[in-house]
Amino acid sequence: MKFSTAASMLLLAGTSAGFTSYAPSRNAFLARSSHTEEVRGFRPLQMSDVVDSKEETFEFQAEVGRVMDIIINSLYSDKDIFLRELVSNSADACDKKRFLSVTADGDSVDTTPPTIKIKAGPENQKIIIEDTGVGMTRYELINNLGRIAQSGTKYFMEALGEGSADVNLIGQFGVGFYSAYLVADKVEVVTKSMQAGSPQLKWESDSGSSFTISDANDEEAIDGSGTRLTLHIKDDAMQYLESSKLEELVQRYSEFIEFPLQLWKSNTEYEKVPDIEANADLAEGEEPKMKTVPKTVEEYEEMNTQKPLWLRSPNEPEDEEYKEFYKTAFKASYDEPQKWSHFRLEGQVDFKALLYVPGMLPFELSKDMFDEESRNVRLYVKRVFINDKFEDIMPRWLKFVKGVVDSDDLPLNVSREILQKSKVLSIINKRLVRKSLDMFRDIAEDEDASKYIMFWNNFGKYLKIGIIEDDKNKKELAPLLRFYSSKSGEEFTSFDKYIDGMVEGQKSIYYVTGEGRKNAMQLPVIEKLKTKGYEVLLMTEPLDEITIEAIRDYKEFNVIDATKEGLDLEDGEETKKETEELNEKYADLREFLEVQLEGKVQKVTVSTLLTDSPAALVQGAYGVSPTMQRYMKAQSVASGGDGSMGSMNQAILEINPKHPIVQDLEKMVQADKESAKTQNFAMLMYDVASMTGGYEVSDTGSFAQRVMSLMSSMGSSQSGEVGVEDSKEKNSDEDKAIEPEVIL
Repeated sequence: MKFSTAASMLLLAGTSAGFTSYAPSRNAFLARSSHTEEVRGFRPLQMSDVVDSKEETFEFQAEVGRVMDIIINSLYSDKDIFLRELVSNSADACDKKRFLSVTADGDSVDTTPPTIKIKAGPENQKIIIEDTGVGMTRYELINNLGRIAQSGTKYFMEALGEGSADVNLIGQFGVGFYSAYLVADKVEVVTKSMQAGSPQLKWESDSGSSFTISDANDEEAIDGSGTRLTLHIKDDAMQYLESSKLEELVQRYSEFIEFPLQLWKSNTEYEKVPDIEANADLAEGEEPKMKTVPKTVEEYEEMNTQKPLWLRSPNEPEDEEYKEFYKTAFKASYDEPQKWSHFRLEGQVDFKALLYVPGMLPFELSKDMFDEESRNVRLYVKRVFINDKFEDIMPRWLKFVKGVVDSDDLPLNVSREILQKSKVLSIINKRLVRKSLDMFRDIAEDEDASKYIMFWNNFGKYLKIGIIEDDKNKKELAPLLRFYSSKSGEEFTSFDKYIDGMVEGQKSIYYVTGEGRKNAMQLPVIEKLKTKGYEVLLMTEPLDEITIEAIRDYKEFNVIDATKEGLDLEDGEETKKETEELNEKYADLREFLEVQLEGKVQKVTVSTLLTDSPAALVQGAYGVSPTMQRYMKAQSVASGGDGSMGSMNQAILEINPKHPIVQDLEKMVQADKESAKTQNFAMLMYDVASMTGGYEVSDTGSFAQRVMSLMSSMGSSQSGEVGVEDSKEKNSDEDKAIEPEVIL
């Protein structure tokens, strides 16, 4: 095989495993005492022992031994990733061979199809990973497998200069080969370089202080070129000898590897054979009877038949392909995605992505909306799965969006397990959020309104969290919010729809909080709003209140809480003057109520906004609604607190001076404000205002006594009236003259 000068240089610099990482220290290099010459600028290797002319033993220097110990015992947190790293190296080797074959001269290029094979042998406690990639020479074995984090791929890329997209598929990670020692106590590497006339060699080490390199003529021959890794599995890693475990790891990490990835499996098949016993008395000419028997078949089975849809142009795949990929990749056989977005970003950062909006809420999120075990966005580097636990790639309010991100620019640590913060990550995050919002808007603008209603019922709470937590995207999210209102009935409304339905002269958006639509509609504070024809948004969940408080305005309209003190409906100076006069007129009643309700309300004021109710409870500027108070109280008690609201409850009692109950109470206060009857009457009015306002009656016993007292007084009054009438009738009968009876 003849290669061009440049290609030969690249092949020498390259490695079948694509090992790259941080630059090694000069002290980490190996030396051989049998060769005193410098090899390409490196110090000679020191050989501790030469067994024969075909096998040489090399010692790792002390620094290298310590680094390897870190790699094996500290660098990786999960042993499972050993297969990901080794398969990635094999894929890099195949890719490098493909590229070099294009630059090779002559017709003697190795045409062996690129393949990666994995075989577990429980009987001999071994795992074999074999590829038909570029292979390695003796020098490359020493240079690449004898040194920690030596960057063969780095030299490959430097020698190539500005390469094509094919070259960018070559791996750029460092110490992946040594992850084999997470599960193996000994590793053998049999390899044959694609350079013409290269011998088959064997590298062997038990991760101790040395490794050996020898001729491998007695090993099973490698067809063409390639590398065969044999892992001698540790006793505490026996689970990896099960083909089912290896299949699980391949499907998780390497299902989108470009080259065919085959796993040795045992499958049971059934075949029909003649039933000897049943055919013993078979008559001549009669068709023989058959039976079905199981048959165990051992063979290689291709694991990566699923193609990486995200690598294709967004205009190519059909809708059915996107749906099928979603169901297969995210194990969502019974779900149909509502929307998807397939895009690529090129420039400062280069990455490809495919995002999906699920058709239904994933099961794991139905129990906990931020379930830590839930996986939504999967990160790949050159088709190799890296992780799906990176929190910073997407904000948590988009936890329900599923997708794939593939980028060579991801800032990963050397073990490829930690995504490091960088400008690249920020750019990817912003683009994913923007594309997600575009999908949501597309659903909202669909002619079929039921699609967005289904989306909102499933994922609306996540958008509310986005309003609270993501200040940068709050304005983008606000139009997507949906609420019930005083005019919407069973349907949702939006801010834009609310504005379209505003009455003339209305300058604000009003809302109230309550526990359920029915209770919210009964709040006394919205009586005046309803009489003026204003629509009122109903916040019926604790999360709604936090969400709406984060939205101070929408477009040119202020968003106003109607349950807060000082609600201004812009009725003019006359209304304000009237309110001041009424407060002065009912000063004695307000003072009496403030004394009676000390500790329950901050103050008592007269309101002109009430029409049907005698009184209403509202909150001060920094108070929280009764619904939120109950939620916070429950949280406090659950965490060991006493459930006290403290400054969170800033209740203010507003009274309606035009209501008969308030007018009666005013007369009772003027007559005898110290009487128990007057005080009970006042407390009962407060209790009613509390209940209609959604507050809890703190002292239910006293409340019951007041109600029974009222019932008794009413009953006694009615009984007294009946008794008087009966007495009058009786006296009337007695007063009648008794006429003498004449007996004849």
